Amino acid sequence: MRLIPDIAWRTAEHDSRVLDARLLPLLRAIRSRSTLRSAVAAVGLSYRSAWDLLGAQTRALGAPLVVLQRGRGARLAPLADRLLQADDDARQVLEEAAGLAVKVDSARGGSARLRCAASHDLLLAEFVAAGGLELDLGFRGSMESLSAYAAGHVELAGFHVLADERDSATPYLSVLNARRDRLVRFAEREQGLMIAPGNPKRIRSFADVAQRGARFINRQRGSGTRALIDRLLRRAGLTPEEVKGYGDEEFTHLAVAATIAAGRADAGVGVRAAAARFELAFVPLGRERYWLATRRQALGERRMERLLAALRGASLARLARRLAGYDATGAGEVVPISALEPDA
Repeated sequence: MRLIPDIAWRTAEHDSRVLDARLLPLLRAIRSRSTLRSAVAAVGLSYRSAWDLLGAQTRALGAPLVVLQRGRGARLAPLADRLLQADDDARQVLEEAAGLAVKVDSARGGSARLRCAASHDLLLAEFVAAGGLELDLGFRGSMESLSAYAAGHVELAGFHVLADERDSATPYLSVLNARRDRLVRFAEREQGLMIAPGNPKRIRSFADVAQRGARFINRQRGSGTRALIDRLLRRAGLTPEEVKGYGDEEFTHLAVAATIAAGRADAGVGVRAAAARFELAFVPLGRERYWLATRRQALGERRMERLLAALRGASLARLARRLAGYDATGAGEVVPISALEPDA
C-alpha cells in the first residue's frame, strides 16, 4: 500500500478551520456549468445541501464565493476564482513531488483489498462475487462514486457514459484530473427501455412512455442511468410531470427490472442483461462504456497490477459472454482522461 499526500485548505487564524472537502468540486462544477442546479447534479449533491454548503463556507471565510443572478445562472466570485487557481497550482506541485509518497508494508504482505465505489453493473457484481477481483465494492451513483474517489475515500470509481455521445461524459470531467487520474476499461453494455413482457403498450421510444400513459420506474438522482433518463426527457421535449411515476426511484438495474416484472410499473431504463434475467421486452437506446477511474500513481502497486491482470483474463470474458448486451473486449487497458473529452 502507498500513502499519497493530498491538499486541504484551512484558515490561518488561531481557530483554524478546514474547508469542507465538497466545496472545491462544487465550485469547479459551477465554473464549467454556469448554473447551481446543473452543478449540484454534476457533483451528486442535493440543491439544499449545496446551498447550505455555500452558505456555511461563505460565513466561515467572510466573503462570497458564488454570485447568483435571477435569470442569469451562477458565476464564481473573485475569492472562488483565486481559490481554484491556487488549488490547481498546489496540486501541480504536489503531483510533481511523487517522492513524498509513503509505502506501507501490510501485515498481509501487501494484499489489502482495493476500495471501489461504483455505479451498479451486473458484470462487475458477478465478477467480484466469483472472486475475480480483490475489491471491497459498494454500489452508488456514478457521480457519487467519482466524488468519493476525488475525496480519497476509495481507490477506484466505476461510472458509465454513452459510447456515441461524448458530451455525456462532461459532468464527470469536472471531478477527474487529467494529470492525477487514469481510466481503466471494464466493459461495454447495451442500455435501453425495459418493458413489461410482450410490450402490451407498444412502447418503441422514451416519448411513448409518456404518450401512452405507461407507469415508469426511475433511477435515483446522481446515477448515470438517471442522467441518461433526464437527457432522454429533454430530447423528447417532456417535463417530469408528463411521465407517470417519474418520482418513483430504484437503485439498481435489477431492482427496476424486478419492479416491472412484478407488474408495479410498465417501463424503466436499464441494461439488456437485467431485462433478459426477468424476461422483459427491451428497446435499445444505445451502448455505454463502463470505466474504472484510478490514480496514475497507483498503477504500479501490486494490488493494482493484480486487478489489471484479472480484468485482462479469460474469466471476465466468459462472464461477459453469458450476460446479454455485454462486451469485455479491451478490459484492463489503461487510457488517459482525455478519452472522455468531446473532441477525443
